[in-house]
Amino acid sequence: KNYQVHTLEFDGHGQTAIGKDFSVPHFAENLHAFIEANELHGADVFGYSMGGYVALYLAAEHPNLLGRIITLGTKFHWTPEAAAQEVRMLNPDIIEEKVPKFAAYLAQLHKADLWKENMRNTAQLMLDLGNNELLANRFASIQNPCFIGLGERDVMVTPEETQNAVNQMQNASFFSLTNTEHPLAKVDVALLAGKIEEVLGGE
Repeated sequence: KNYQVHTLEFDGHGQTAIGKDFSVPHFAENLHAFIEANELHGADVFGYSMGGYVALYLAAEHPNLLGRIITLGTKFHWTPEAAAQEVRMLNPDIIEEKVPKFAAYLAQLHKADLWKENMRNTAQLMLDLGNNELLANRFASIQNPCFIGLGERDVMVTPEETQNAVNQMQNASFFSLTNTEHPLAKVDVALLAGKIEEVLGGE
C-alpha cells in the first residue's frame, strides 16, 4: 500500500514466450526495456535468486539506470563444479515422474509445457555461468545502494559467497531472513515485505 509496484516476466517465464536468448544479458535487456517503456528510471528493484543477479548485472552495465537494489537468495559463486551440482536437480522428466506435485505446480506457473523448456534452458544458463561468471570482477563497479539478502536455511547459496559479494560492492549491506529456505514458494511473504519496507525506509 505504500508503494507503486510493477512486475515483469523474463522471456521464457510464466506466460511469456521464449525470446531470442535465454541468458542473464538477455534478461537484463528485458528489464532495461521494461524500465524504458514504463518510464521507471531510478526505480528500486527487488530480485529473487536469478532476478537479483540480473538486476546487479544491469546496474554494472548501466550505473545510472536503477535505484536501490534488493536481492534474496542470489547465488554469486559460479564454477563449473557448482553449476554441474545444481543442474543435476533440473531434469524435468525425472521431476514429472518422481515429484508430480511439484511438476504440477510448475505447470501452473508457466503456460502449457513451457516449464520443461524453462528448466532445460535454466540448466544451460547455469552451466554457462559456471564457465563465465558474469559478475566476477564487476562488483566494485556497482554504485547503487544494495541490500543483499539470504534465507538462513538456504542450502543453495552460502553466507560466505553472499558476504564476499557484499564486501566487493561500493554501497552494499547484508541481511538474513530467519527460518527461510531458498524456494520462493516457501518464503514468508509478510516477513519479506517487512524487510523490503525496512531497507527502503518506508518511503
